[in-house]
Amino acid sequence: MSPPAVPTGGAAHFSLASSARVLGTVHLGPGAVIAQGAVVRSQGGSVRLGSGSAVRENATVIGTPELPVTVGERAVLGQLCVVLGAEVGPLSEVGSGAILMPFVRLGARCLVGAGTVLPTGMVVPDESVVEGRPGQVLRRATAEDLERLRRLRGGGLALPGQPLTAFSARDRAEDAPMGQLYTFRDKHPLVHPTATLFSTAEVSGDVVIGPGCIVGPGVKIVGDSHAPVRIGAGVQLLGNTVLHLSPDNALVLEDGVIIGPGCVVHGCHVGAGTVVEPGAILSDGSRLGRGCLVGAGSLVKPLTSFPDGARVEGFPAVQTGTLSTPPAAPRWALRPEDLAGLRRLS
Repeated sequence: MSPPAVPTGGAAHFSLASSARVLGTVHLGPGAVIAQGAVVRSQGGSVRLGSGSAVRENATVIGTPELPVTVGERAVLGQLCVVLGAEVGPLSEVGSGAILMPFVRLGARCLVGAGTVLPTGMVVPDESVVEGRPGQVLRRATAEDLERLRRLRGGGLALPGQPLTAFSARDRAEDAPMGQLYTFRDKHPLVHPTATLFSTAEVSGDVVIGPGCIVGPGVKIVGDSHAPVRIGAGVQLLGNTVLHLSPDNALVLEDGVIIGPGCVVHGCHVGAGTVVEPGAILSDGSRLGRGCLVGAGSLVKPLTSFPDGARVEGFPAVQTGTLSTPPAAPRWALRPEDLAGLRRLS
């Protein structure tokens, strides 16, 4: 494990790992930690991480002016978490792989189980234990729960009440303007010159990426197989998503597909204009029609198919409705006009 890099410019009071990415201006309290592989996107200074808070490995935090993120003092976001426009109360512990959708309000000293999905707008009272997909408040935290939380916080639950400091970091795109491309068995990725790959994106093997695509920080596209990966025009693959396939399945994303952060996309076919919300899993041999919407944390099982315009949710996923119009680009998606400001901040 590489040691965290120490930020410069008067912000050395917090820890930023060298493989983490901060995009935009984030407001941080003393002792905050952004760990290896974590991605924090803060448009317009919309992400605030309190004193002693932690964004663990490969977690993704996205805030916009319309969907700000506030993480309270000494709160911890576990590995592979995704937090979009949500509020996390002080001293809360969010388990690995949990997903907090926009306008979630998580109270103080809450315990959120690993893999829990908190749906848009959910409000969780202080000292709650929450689990499930979708998340449900199981009970109020007991004295034993709070004692465990106290141990996790080094023996105390005091809040320091420290002010935040604004910090900006570049994506380091100038070091690798097309991400990291690797040949596998004489197959080399082909990337359209108008596509944008962030510097920590990695692409290997038989992969074609079309015009106007955005491949976000931490994204891995693995074409190390006998089958191809084909990505159409205007596709977005957001932070810490993984694409890969087995030898007997091609992986095709048609034009305009948006894959949210923290997803796993196996060898499948996704129709044009489909939106896949954060943390979803698309299994080998599955097929989604044009203009579908896959809910956060859903599992599309192998060899299952859904028609055009299907609303797909659940673990495992089922069709829960039909969209009358194609889904709009979600507010947590990137816009092409955002790229200059987010990739190369001074």
